[in-house]
Order: sequence, then structure tokens, then C-alpha cells
Amino acid sequence: SARQDSFLSSDLGIPQKCQSIQFIRKMLYVALGSVIARAGEAAPFCFLLAGATACLTGLCYAELASRYPEAAGAAAYAGYGFRSDRAVVLLGAVVALTVALSAASITRGAVHYLTAFMPLPNWLLAPALIVALTAIAAVGVRESVGLAAALGVLEIVGLLVAIGAGFLAAPDYDLSGMIPRTLDGWRGVASGAFIAFVGFETLANMAEEVMVPTVTVPRSIVVAVGASLILYVGVAVAVVLADRGDGSRLLDLFEGRSRTAFAWVGFLSVANGVLVQIVMLSRLLYGIANKGRLPALLAYINPKTRTPIVATALAGLIALMAAMAAPFESLLVVTNTLTLGVFMVVDVALCLIQWREPAKAGGFAVPRAVPPLAALLTAFVLIVELAG
Repeated sequence: SARQDSFLSSDLGIPQKCQSIQFIRKMLYVALGSVIARAGEAAPFCFLLAGATACLTGLCYAELASRYPEAAGAAAYAGYGFRSDRAVVLLGAVVALTVALSAASITRGAVHYLTAFMPLPNWLLAPALIVALTAIAAVGVRESVGLAAALGVLEIVGLLVAIGAGFLAAPDYDLSGMIPRTLDGWRGVASGAFIAFVGFETLANMAEEVMVPTVTVPRSIVVAVGASLILYVGVAVAVVLADRGDGSRLLDLFEGRSRTAFAWVGFLSVANGVLVQIVMLSRLLYGIANKGRLPALLAYINPKTRTPIVATALAGLIALMAAMAAPFESLLVVTNTLTLGVFMVVDVALCLIQWREPAKAGGFAVPRAVPPLAALLTAFVLIVELAG
């Protein structure tokens, strides 16, 4: 329809220019302390295990996004894989809840950095941040994704600076202590890997707004996972070697004015994650409504901004409610449990699709061994967490 064409043409080429920069997640800025608390000096292995799991599932998302470039993302993939409208609605609800909780946990992390130079209560800062970012997301796809890309560059620079600061602060460079030597140590690695996941799946929900999605989206997902893995392991090694603090591990690497400057970088980087999650959730709501499985109002595209403005407002409201309702650690655990569950469903859906249908000519495809292996590795990390 003309309405859809207006929406879909509003951002041609933006994600292709940005690649994966704006989608590298907040994990190192927000949850590194939680990973280290679980795994100790073996934290770098947590990110390696999480990275291997994310790489396999990311490849599954890449093929599915190439086959079905739809805003509904994982919900649409489940529908195609299990040939069920109920699967679309059910997984769409789970993904929506996951994204909302993820946005809420990231908001808590952003507020933590913000209070380092703006000592105001959390109940005031969190709503103000979400309202501001929701407004940015509603202005336009080009503006919101462009801002996310710029902040993504700042985020990467901040992580590289943190790596340098960690290595400079390290008394020595002995890496042997990072290798787990007991079964409990490796169990801690698996438990830490449960926390240490990236947000590559957000790219799939932008597939309708990308020029040549069969090429751009798979490439961006692969780059996002690879870049995240390198940065995550590098920062984890630097922080463990520096052995600084028990709270915000990255912020503890700095003192004085450097600490204030990095707090600004951390705040903007984590706020970037909130913006991305709000954009993703709005596209998910729009995609499911556009399939006729949510109220049509959520599929309305504002003719001026060419964004799903009602879906964006609802996404911000859901994120705000979640941010005010639960503590950070609980948000993080529930978010990652749901995320891994969604990953397994997507992996199995691709298994079923590959058995029934050949890959599209010229599209991205992975070997048939990848989806079942991804599902098994994801299940392993989830079972270790639930059993613990």
C-alpha cells in the first residue's frame, strides 16, 4: 500500500551505512560486574562461550532475515517455521516482553552512570530518559538510527579506552589465573555466559527498512556478533587484569575528571541501547499489527515522520513501566532467560524451514548442521542457569 511504501522508503540505506555499530549492546557498560561476580577471573571465557552461542544463532537469524525480511522478526520466523498463526502471536508476545525488560534493565544501567554527575533520584531520571528517547524514536527512522550510529561510535571508543586503561592499571599480564581448573569454575563460566549476550537480533526487526535486505541484514548480523565478541573479551581481560572495584567495573578504572568523562560516555552509550530497544519494540508491534494480529492502530504510519508513531509511544510506555517495576538483577535474569528461549525457537524454526524449502537464490544460507547445533548450545547455557 501507499502507506507502507512511505514507511519502508524512509530509511533506505541507513543500516547499510551504519552496519552493526549502533546495535552492539550495553552489556559491558551495565552487566560486566554481574558476569565477573559469577565467574571471577574466568569472565573472558564467559564471553567466548556466549559469543560462540550468539554466532551460531546469529547465523540462523541471518538466513531467516534473508528469507523473510519482515519487521516482526522472530515472531514471523516462528510462524513460517511452525506454520502456525498462534506461534506468531505467542512468540511476538514473548519477544515484546523481552525487549521491554531489556530496555528497562538498560535504563537502570544508564541512570547509574547518570547519577555520577547528576545526583537526582532514580524515579525521576529513569522516566525522563525513556520519554526523551521515545520522542527521538518517533521523530523518524533516519534520525533515530543515525543518532544510534553516532552514539555507537562513541560506545566503541569508550570500550577501547577502557581496555587501554585496564591494561595500564594491571600489575602484571599473567593470564593463567583466568583458566578455570575445577568443575565449579567451568559451571561459573556457563553461568556468566548466561548474562553475557549481545543484541544482534534487533537487526532482524529493521529488515523492512533496508535496501537489499537479503544482503545487508545478514552481513550486519555477522559483523555485529564478531565485533561484539572481540570487544567483550578484550574488556573482560583488561578489567580482570586490573582487578578494580566491585560495582561498576568499567567506571572503577578511572579517577577524578577521567571518571566523570567516562561516566558521560557510559551514560550516552547505555542510553543508545535504550533507544535501539524502543525502536525494535515499536517495529515488532507494527509488524504484528500489520499482519492483522494486533489492533490496526499500531500499524498506523505517521505521514510526516513516516514512523509507526502509536506503536513507538506504546513501546516507550511498556519500557517505562518495566523500568519502574523491578530491580536490575531480576530484570537481567528474566530478560536473558526469555532471550535464550526465543533463540531456541528461532533455531528450531530454521531447522524445519530448511527441511521443507531450499534457500532463495542469491540469499544468505547456512549449513543444515548450524540450526540444531545452535539450539543445543543455547539449551545448554539455559539449563545450567536454571539448574543452578
